[in-house]
Amino acid sequence: MKKKLIKLTSILILILLFLFTQNNWISTSRIDYQNDKIPKAFNDSTILHISDLHNKEFLKDNKYLIKKVKQLNPDYIFITGDIGDASKTNIQVAVIFAKAMSEIAPTYYVSGNHEVNAGRYSEVISKLEKVNVTIMDNQVNQLTKENQTINIYGFSDPINQNFSTDIFKDINTDDFNILLSHRPELFDIYSQHKLDLTFSGHAHGGQFRIPFIGGLVAPNQGFFPKLTQGLHTQEDSSLIISRGLGNSIIPIRLLNRPELILITLKSV
Repeated sequence: MKKKLIKLTSILILILLFLFTQNNWISTSRIDYQNDKIPKAFNDSTILHISDLHNKEFLKDNKYLIKKVKQLNPDYIFITGDIGDASKTNIQVAVIFAKAMSEIAPTYYVSGNHEVNAGRYSEVISKLEKVNVTIMDNQVNQLTKENQTINIYGFSDPINQNFSTDIFKDINTDDFNILLSHRPELFDIYSQHKLDLTFSGHAHGGQFRIPFIGGLVAPNQGFFPKLTQGLHTQEDSSLIISRGLGNSIIPIRLLNRPELILITLKSV
């Protein structure tokens, strides 16, 4: 009886340890993205893509996460929404993290559905602006290097009342155009408007990943969603989806570790 108890206890500890690593051991994915429209000045520039923190802390004040970002030393940081969580809103966690990011590299942020659902959208935006994060909701900006530019667009989340595609009406398709948008399932819209490269999150990697099948479930895509992680292409448009860092309604990830994505731009 004692041996069985020891065996069951050992199995339980191993299961708990596995689940802990699945939800707290941050992975780094690396993507080389090539497009001849990328200005030569931006060749080999790096972008760190972060999404869906959902108030999660990797050690106090996200010291572990911030250390990982510093080690990657990106040229730019893109945050694609849900930095907070509607069910456990703690704006201070988001602000501390965002401040650390803006001190590492120029940081651009577009909101997700949770900022709006929490009922504190304006407060979040105001506090992120105060720590030098560039807010991209329905905005157009530029990255500039050696007098060459990349256009960067921000698409407000559809749950927000200011959601609009008007920002795309004057898009110059001869330029290299980047989009930050929380939702990957709107890829048809991004492709229709000739966006070259879109950064999204929201899908949480499908939450539970099944070998040889992929993600199990994602918001607004249902079961066995197609757009949950990595690089996707549609005609001349590409989409990079982050699996995200935190959890929300479903509190556990499985075979789907929290993710940072480092993208290296290649002009030739």
